Amino acid sequence: MQKLDLKKELKYLFQPSTKEVVTVEVPPMNYLMFDGKGDPNTSQEYIEAMGVLYGIAYTLKFMLKGKGPWPDYVVPPLEGLWGADNMDDFVLGNKDNWLWTSLIMQPDFVTADHVSQAAEELKRKKDPPGLQKLRYEQYGEGLCAQIMHIGSYSEEGPTIEKLHDYIESKGFQRRGKHHEIYLSDPRRTPPEKFKIVIRQPMRK
Repeated sequence: MQKLDLKKELKYLFQPSTKEVVTVEVPPMNYLMFDGKGDPNTSQEYIEAMGVLYGIAYTLKFMLKGKGPWPDYVVPPLEGLWGADNMDDFVLGNKDNWLWTSLIMQPDFVTADHVSQAAEELKRKKDPPGLQKLRYEQYGEGLCAQIMHIGSYSEEGPTIEKLHDYIESKGFQRRGKHHEIYLSDPRRTPPEKFKIVIRQPMRK
């Protein structure tokens, strides 16, 4: 049986144009989520989030493989919601004051009970710090604008500006949190070739 790959099933959400901003309707989906604060480059909490999210995601994958009517699947990419209590801190890059939620989408057959079982197994095997901060929730964004950024995280500025200009030009206002989807493995991909979906919810 072919593996389920949500990046391919939901191509319109994961493969936007690199040249033009597009409008999409993002349906509610289920996510492993971990909230934190601070600079992701230096925050211990961000390191904990990565250990917990990937630990649970892969525990779930192998726990469910061959155990039910569902298919084997590719673990979806890491995503991030970004903001700050004072959005000037976010815009100006005061990263110590950033508020973030790291998340990994899950197939619709993954239940809260499955996640609880996976958390118990991960605790028994590795007990990573921060495991108690994991939550499993549905998250929906509705109407959004998005574009693909190619390049390093530090070079996102012009792409984000292009996204915001598009929203304003269409008569919309930004709402919710800045959203990024990280399609490249930074351990294997040079920064100039990173592929990052940049998304912003909007409203009239």
